[in-house]
Amino acid sequence: MYQIMTFTFAMILGVFWCVGSVGAEEKKEEQVTLMLGGKFCEFYTEDVEKTLKEIEGVTAVDLKSMKGHAIVTGDVGKFKAEQLTAAVNEVKGEGWHCKAEVMQ
Repeated sequence: MYQIMTFTFAMILGVFWCVGSVGAEEKKEEQVTLMLGGKFCEFYTEDVEKTLKEIEGVTAVDLKSMKGHAIVTGDVGKFKAEQLTAAVNEVKGEGWHCKAEVMQ
């Protein structure tokens, strides 16, 4: 009787393990590092971050790890580096602007 209960318990655990792993494929992400510049851009990092996060596929923007840089993380194939630089190059206001280049 003990063997039957143990076998049944093991089978139930196996089924739950298999069901839990279905659809749990690993999401692939990529990182692009942008070098930031422009007149007074360093004072408008919130604008840069907001603009980058609006791009489809971007999941995170790190402006603190490397001074003068933006490390952009997102889903592979959902965005292009040129989209990121174009978006940052549009961040501007009266008397200030930002520009970005992809670091190789």
